[in-house]
Amino acid sequence: MITGRRNFMAGAGGVAALAWLPFGAETAAAARIKTIGLQLYTVREMFAADPVGTLQKVARIGYREVEYGGGGYDAMDHRLLRRTMDRLGLKCPSIHLSYDALIDRFDACVDIAKTLGADTIVLPYMVDAHRTAEAWQTTLLNFNRFAEQLKKVGLGFAYHNHDFEFTIKPGGVSLFDRLVKEVDPALVKIELDLYWAIHAGQDPQALIRRLAGRIYSYHVKDMRADRSMTSVGAGTIDFAGIFKLNEMAGVRHFYVENDQSPAPYIADISKSFETLRALRF
Repeated sequence: MITGRRNFMAGAGGVAALAWLPFGAETAAAARIKTIGLQLYTVREMFAADPVGTLQKVARIGYREVEYGGGGYDAMDHRLLRRTMDRLGLKCPSIHLSYDALIDRFDACVDIAKTLGADTIVLPYMVDAHRTAEAWQTTLLNFNRFAEQLKKVGLGFAYHNHDFEFTIKPGGVSLFDRLVKEVDPALVKIELDLYWAIHAGQDPQALIRRLAGRIYSYHVKDMRADRSMTSVGAGTIDFAGIFKLNEMAGVRHFYVENDQSPAPYIADISKSFETLRALRF
């Protein structure tokens, strides 16, 4: 994500595994598109104004998973959100929380995740100050530390990419390459934002093969010819070809996300849902 997430989060792929799997497991179930999820940052303004009503609209479209991010959800009544999800048949496998929140309010982050029923905390964004070679080294050490601490309380940890991880190359090595090499692959997973990886010039299928077994989830949004964001199915990305690699990836969840979804949002997220629902593997 771009603007709002820099304020709180500093953050789409939309369909999930058939059933709960051990963190990072690779199985044939992960290859099957069954449940389509939505990253709520997509509808952040609507969610901030009416969280319960927004969850109702999301469920009415057919989404069965949501990932919290932005919209001020961190300061909301999480028990109310959980009761609403339970009533609507929605699950929350993962949530987005900022680097600063994990540093300063770790126990509160764990409490939010567990209250909402999440099994994974995703770090969605790193501001410019962390993108130098020295700062990134400290950041990666903290990623490992976060993951170790979260494992002790029964939660997983993943990092969500944008484009800068691929394009910023201190000393000739990209931040993403350093991440892949230096974090513990058993503990630190990747939430692969396909749009941003492609925007950075990556071949998504080659990237997935490189990250085999390390991908927790996809963020799915489409790209127009001018490289702007759009609903899934309204752009040029070959999601059918990408999703054929789901089993290799080990991916467990697929969240629709459009950082620039046009208000009132429903048409956009409905288009993405219908496109993904039509895919069969």
